[in-house]
Amino acid sequence: MKIIYLTYGEPPSGVYSGQVCDVVNHLNKEFKSDVRLVAFISLQEFSANRKKVLSDCSDAIVFPMLPRAVYWRMNILWLWLICLLLRPKAIIARNVIAANMALRVKPLSTVKKVCFDGRGAIAAEWKEYDVRVAPQWKKEIDHLEKDAVLKSDCRIAVSEHLVKYWNKNYGYADSKHAVIPCTISSSFIDEETDEIQITKKRAESGYTQDEVLFAYSGSTAGWQSFALLKDFLDPLLQSSAKNKVLFLAKSEPSIEKLKSAYPDQVKQQWLSHNEVKAVLNSCDYGVLIRENTVTNQVASPTKFAEYLACGLPVIISDNLGDYSIFVETNGCGVKLKEKQEKTGYPKPTKNEKLRMKELVRNHFTKHACNIQYRQILNWLSV
Repeated sequence: MKIIYLTYGEPPSGVYSGQVCDVVNHLNKEFKSDVRLVAFISLQEFSANRKKVLSDCSDAIVFPMLPRAVYWRMNILWLWLICLLLRPKAIIARNVIAANMALRVKPLSTVKKVCFDGRGAIAAEWKEYDVRVAPQWKKEIDHLEKDAVLKSDCRIAVSEHLVKYWNKNYGYADSKHAVIPCTISSSFIDEETDEIQITKKRAESGYTQDEVLFAYSGSTAGWQSFALLKDFLDPLLQSSAKNKVLFLAKSEPSIEKLKSAYPDQVKQQWLSHNEVKAVLNSCDYGVLIRENTVTNQVASPTKFAEYLACGLPVIISDNLGDYSIFVETNGCGVKLKEKQEKTGYPKPTKNEKLRMKELVRNHFTKHACNIQYRQILNWLSV
């Protein structure tokens, strides 16, 4: 059965490679499926970004979005033409807009089933974080998300909390959904832990073996909640000069201010995606602190799995997707309470780091989710 995996408005990135291209390749290899990636991306740097997508998915069809994201309906014609050419029986649509495009093409083509791949609570995110989009689109997003949830034939949700959000906000009462978290990119899976390389990388970064190194990977803007992060880091850094923080992020005013306050303890680096793993492997803890909003309550941060894949116990805020409970249940870090006074964090042992990596293999790889993927393919079969 021929299936289109459809994305709209997402540029190639480390996340795209791991969450889109890896999934398409996995479905084709593991289940002998016939899944073809169709990606609509921005005209800006289109040629270069198209090459990036094709480097991970060589048979992908990459189209320019015309002309702006808010006018997404204009691209339905191109999707219809692609469906006439490929004659797919199903579409897996990643995000709300892609799902609505697929639903509109369905009655006009060979498409019999649509799977909505829900990545989060988009309408809530736009409201809570004042996402800059055209006003008319902001008014429409609730209806579009509701249609994606209720009119699709089956669904993927990144967390159990996202399904509960659908239940509460859109009256979703079906059982045709599979919970598949943001799984780890294949490039992050280590077969072995090379202690010599880890020690070398740590020394190159300027850290000694007796220091406790906390890594924060990703942006500090918007839902990343820097104010809460600072409330956690200030007492930690004040309690011991051996506590060090490494931001793997672009330079931002909030980070620069923290570096000024703790010049010997806080560093910042911006690395390409394929360089991040080696640095994270040399750290001791991963920090994942976000404010208690609907956006974060239903989220599945890729960084969570990346930290564990590098052997790092995760320091996580409460009510963050399904993962605050996961940390408590599996003893793979620390769940912060509202007023956190803990400042002493022992360095994890080699065996503890190996256990973190085993948790990833069992819960956050594509192979660990094969039962869910099989269920989706069964629902899509005509």
